[in-house]
Amino acid sequence: MEQAQPLSLWTPSQPVSLFSLSLSLSPWTLSQPLSQNPSQPVSLDPLSDSLPGPSLILADAVCFLSAGVTLFVALYDYEARTEDDLSFRKGERFQIINSTEGDWWDARSLTTGGNGYIPSNYVAPVDSIQAEDWYFGKLGRKDAERQLLFTGNPRGTYLIRESETTKGAFSLSIRDWDDVKGDHVKHYKIRKLDSGGYYITTRAQFETLQQLVQHYSESADGLCFNLTGVCVNYTPDTVGLTHDSWEIARDSLEFEVKLGAGCFAEVWCGTWNGTTKVAVKTLKPGTMSPESFLEEAQIMKKLRHDKLVQLYAVVSEEPIYIVTEYMGKGSLLDFLKDGEGRGLKLPNLVDMAAQVAAGMAYIERMNYIHRDLRSANILVGDNLVCKIADFGLARLIEDNEYTARQGAKFPIKWTAPEAALFGKFTIKSDVWSFGILLTELVTKGRVPYPGEEDQGTDDQRINGSVSNGTIGLWSLCRVEGTVFGLNPCDIMFTS
Repeated sequence: MEQAQPLSLWTPSQPVSLFSLSLSLSPWTLSQPLSQNPSQPVSLDPLSDSLPGPSLILADAVCFLSAGVTLFVALYDYEARTEDDLSFRKGERFQIINSTEGDWWDARSLTTGGNGYIPSNYVAPVDSIQAEDWYFGKLGRKDAERQLLFTGNPRGTYLIRESETTKGAFSLSIRDWDDVKGDHVKHYKIRKLDSGGYYITTRAQFETLQQLVQHYSESADGLCFNLTGVCVNYTPDTVGLTHDSWEIARDSLEFEVKLGAGCFAEVWCGTWNGTTKVAVKTLKPGTMSPESFLEEAQIMKKLRHDKLVQLYAVVSEEPIYIVTEYMGKGSLLDFLKDGEGRGLKLPNLVDMAAQVAAGMAYIERMNYIHRDLRSANILVGDNLVCKIADFGLARLIEDNEYTARQGAKFPIKWTAPEAALFGKFTIKSDVWSFGILLTELVTKGRVPYPGEEDQGTDDQRINGSVSNGTIGLWSLCRVEGTVFGLNPCDIMFTS
């Protein structure tokens, strides 16, 4: 194996995501040189192989279907939400009748004989590794660590996922403990032989992954600990409420608890069709046009990522409702100030920031800007999962820039100087807002620029009054620009 090379400056030859780059430069992503002995298990340090990714088997399932495989097995229980759905239990087998309608497939249960639509991410091909309890698919490294370190998992809890650096290889992630690090996770690369077998070390080779798991369950054989039990795999969200549910009836929603309110809308926790907990955003009468309100839903419909709050459905007749997934821990701001987040340590906060950065990197790749990135618009779920919400100000950008209309309102303390002063928005202005969000994280929800008369809760208008804190930072840019022979616009816009 080649010797580890010294770190050197890196100049990208292709455009690079600013959010992905900010993650790749984090001190938590630096890894130690790999073992020089190929007969020893290779343990990979946290975050060294890639950024977090979604735990999905849908792409694998579609590949099997295109190859003619129609026999699938249920990975989770599912309760029907409509008359067209099919209820099933984990382990039931299905024959897929029609898989051409995307995320919901028409299927017949070979166990009960029933017919109906099933969520495609709840099933996997029979006798495939995707059907194994320990296989977590395209789960990212940090997401794997988050699940393994959840309270209740003992030492030796494990999962297997796709390698994020080597095509066709896998990673074995194991929960471990020692006196120095305490609870932590170690990762081992599972390589594939040309003959079709698998190995972690060349001295122990196996025909199947199942045999590899059985071997290391009986003996650690060089690993940090033997495999004691499979990590709990939480039931995933379905894509949408059910088959063909974009437009839903108003009377199918039952409002329960008011979660919050803004200038234009209120957000409620409710139940759809008596089965599914959802969040419902309602437009306040007379505050904005229905068309503008529905524009947020249209943007959310185009953007699908596991670090973005999922749009479920809309009620398009007034009063308009936008229905999204419900995140039980509320906003990141409230979570940090008054909730469980008050006791979080730096590694947890860095992980939450990484989740937001992953979602923002996706928004950037899709050529959108958010324009309202702050802790109040990040929602928290179980197991410290964070998702970006509130796309009311999001816009598609052309020529790498979006110019806001005169008089547009924005949260001034999170808005980049060039956007606040000139109405010029780019992905870099979202990166500025992300930086302000980082200060909210480390200060546990403290208002940016404390001591200002404006406490950051009221929006201010473009080309109107701008907080002294923002002007101060802009002035600092001018000073630094003078030192380096650049003007402020060069600093803000130069790649």
